[in-house]
Amino acid sequence: MLKAKIVVIGPRECGKSVVCNYLAEATEQSSGDYQPTQGVRILEFERSNLRVGNRNITAEVEMWDCSGDKCFEACWPAMCKDTHGIIIMFNPDCESHENDLEAICSHFIKQTNLRESQCVMFLHDKPGSRNEDVVNLPTTLTRVHQVRTSLDDGPELIKKEFDLFLSQILSTLSEKREQEELSILN
Repeated sequence: MLKAKIVVIGPRECGKSVVCNYLAEATEQSSGDYQPTQGVRILEFERSNLRVGNRNITAEVEMWDCSGDKCFEACWPAMCKDTHGIIIMFNPDCESHENDLEAICSHFIKQTNLRESQCVMFLHDKPGSRNEDVVNLPTTLTRVHQVRTSLDDGPELIKKEFDLFLSQILSTLSEKREQEELSILN
């Protein structure tokens, strides 16, 4: 079974933990009040019926829900280690998120040496958001696939886009594994 480490990054209070819980089908008791992630939370779960090559597979996912608080910046190198894919999240209604996004993303993407195809951006609309179409992204992120998400208006889109992204990551891992096996045989 293939296993992928997916890191979820973004500014504080953009909905990372809520989306991670939704994708992992994890239920967490909450009072509804905002409770910032302290450092990182790691959720492990399986996703089935993922299309990789010409077959459907089940994969193990290790999802790292990383705090967007800059006081944990010293931990970021450890969070980056052995990452296969990055989900970048932010709330497009919060102007400060655009500023924080560039610093967080440049660190994580540079540390991991991942290509744009190994990243996806969830422009996450929280309840009561304005849903404006214009988003000013840092130029380093304009080539990353972007998806407008909302747990209120279209939660299934989040799962669909995550599964497509995960299938792409797993295809890359599968090809790499096959190349390594062939090089050992030769």
